[in-house]
Amino acid sequence: MQVGSFVLAAQFPGQGQGEALHRAVRSAEVAEEAGLDAVWLAEHHFVPYGTCPSALTLAALLLGRTRRIRVGTAVSVLPTSHPVALGEQAALLHLTTGGRFSLGVGRGGPWVDLEVFGTGLRAYETDFPESLDLLVRWLREPSVATQGERFTFREVPVVPRPSESLTDTEGPEVVVACTSPASVRLAAERGLPMLLGMHVGDEEKADMVALWRSCAHAAGVGGDAIARAAHVSAGVCQIADRRTDAVETLTKAMPGWLKQGLDAHVTVDGRARTMRDPLVYTELLCGLHPVGTPRLCADRLAATCERTGINRFALLVEGSGDLAATEENVRRLGAEVLPQLR
Repeated sequence: MQVGSFVLAAQFPGQGQGEALHRAVRSAEVAEEAGLDAVWLAEHHFVPYGTCPSALTLAALLLGRTRRIRVGTAVSVLPTSHPVALGEQAALLHLTTGGRFSLGVGRGGPWVDLEVFGTGLRAYETDFPESLDLLVRWLREPSVATQGERFTFREVPVVPRPSESLTDTEGPEVVVACTSPASVRLAAERGLPMLLGMHVGDEEKADMVALWRSCAHAAGVGGDAIARAAHVSAGVCQIADRRTDAVETLTKAMPGWLKQGLDAHVTVDGRARTMRDPLVYTELLCGLHPVGTPRLCADRLAATCERTGINRFALLVEGSGDLAATEENVRRLGAEVLPQLR
């Protein structure tokens, strides 16, 4: 089992953006010190829900400050990026860090980002498969040309080539955020592992893994590749000596952040959107994920692994909104939970 932290650089009410980013960087450094396996970095634009606009840039910083831990994006938003530019940066991080970088990508949402970056709603609604295929080709082939609906260019060499790494890995892994059967099928047909969100529980995640395996098999993905697929489960983790204390920590802090952050999202085309009740959503997360004593947290992670077949976790550890409390939470995860799982 591999346990990592999930870092949003969340801006809680009353906090500045620099404070949120400092907590994000410090929590990642502590994650390596505490023995965690990975740090996964979220990307958001124009909202306090997450103050990191470039997961790749923050990943580069953290890879330079660490020596062992894997750093991944969860996710880089593909519809607002050019797949080749994203691939070049991912290859660079892969080559210069001994293969410690993972590239997670996703569709994002129908947000105003699409207007600001000039990619348009079509990049979100229909062009994601083409962008994903071009990205994967760039990370796996020595040269690439394409004649697609969105991208057309002559053959150019891939520089730097991920396969030139001085490690045994051919290139950075690509993980796809999946929230629907369509995205599960998309990832499965390409043999790419999934990142599953923290808003769904074990039963739904198990169903998504089963669908992925079925679609991958139907698409001709090899049995070994299907068996080796290392999906990632996102969740929330808050550790305390009593479960009630852990729940109280999150229910006091997270609703204010969720309301402020989610309310700030603006759709590109004015479409209506349904917002979750922040307190109800926080209570749901506390019920689904490792929130409580170290023993309970270990049991929850082990149970999710057994029920879903997923053995990699990205856990939101900054739910208190406080730097000192976040550092303590990460250290307890490493010192009191991980030994029970290994």
